[in-house]
Amino acid sequence: MGDKKVVWYKIAESEDAIAFQTNSMCVVEADGKKISLAKFKNELFAFAYKCPHASGIMVDGFIDALGNAVCPLHRYKFSLKNGRNVTGEGYFLKTYAVKNTQEGVFIGFEEKSFFNFL
Repeated sequence: MGDKKVVWYKIAESEDAIAFQTNSMCVVEADGKKISLAKFKNELFAFAYKCPHASGIMVDGFIDALGNAVCPLHRYKFSLKNGRNVTGEGYFLKTYAVKNTQEGVFIGFEEKSFFNFL
């Protein structure tokens, strides 16, 4: 029991190398998974590719003025910081840690382990 180990995957050499769409979001791949990446107020956020409600592709939506990712299908809103559904429907958007260093941009996944449930 204790801290979960994070495994980091490099997604770009630098933030400038990331091809953000005009809505400040894009799809990247890390560990064979499609991940949504967003830039809001000069900070990077990584989260699930699809909305947990009806599988809308999150990068086809937009980021609102408060820093929420808005799904393109039903306009459900999720905090970029923690994935909380701020419009009250009770869903949760999986989020991932992001590191932006001189070595590149990385997305962190909690290490998969049989013992994670302990």
